[in-house]
Amino acid sequence: MYDRKAAVRYADKWWDSRNPAFPAFEDDCTNYISQCLLAGGAPMHGYPNREKGWWMRNGTWSFSFTVAHSLRWYLGTSKKGLTARQVSTAEELDLGDVIAYDFQGDGRFDHSTIVTAKDGTMPLVNAHTYNAYHRTWDYKDSYAYSPNAKYIFFKINDQFS
Repeated sequence: MYDRKAAVRYADKWWDSRNPAFPAFEDDCTNYISQCLLAGGAPMHGYPNREKGWWMRNGTWSFSFTVAHSLRWYLGTSKKGLTARQVSTAEELDLGDVIAYDFQGDGRFDHSTIVTAKDGTMPLVNAHTYNAYHRTWDYKDSYAYSPNAKYIFFKINDQFS
């Protein structure tokens, strides 16, 4: 069972620092989101194949654990362990859900965030790389934003297979 509150507690605890139990990356957004999902009870699988599943173990990890574009495809296609379904709008998301960002609109997803609060129906997110705490999900005030930006909204499934 996905514990959304535990995922958010982790996200709020580590939003502006790095958990020393995990490797830190220059582009750390997806590693951080994966840690939040893990704190919420998401099961890892696929070790040792870095191109399969979602996992971190023995000093190595799957691409989906640390690379935004890979996590986007993992969440969009996974049928085992950590799974999600895509929804049409950010307002459909709950705490602990994930947003994938393609800032250039070129089909390559380059950022991941986790929903950690809501302002009415507007999701607020936490992120790493450029640390963010309860910021508006759309990043329209970010240097990375462009009018071509595309987003994918993932509702994490509460039950794991």
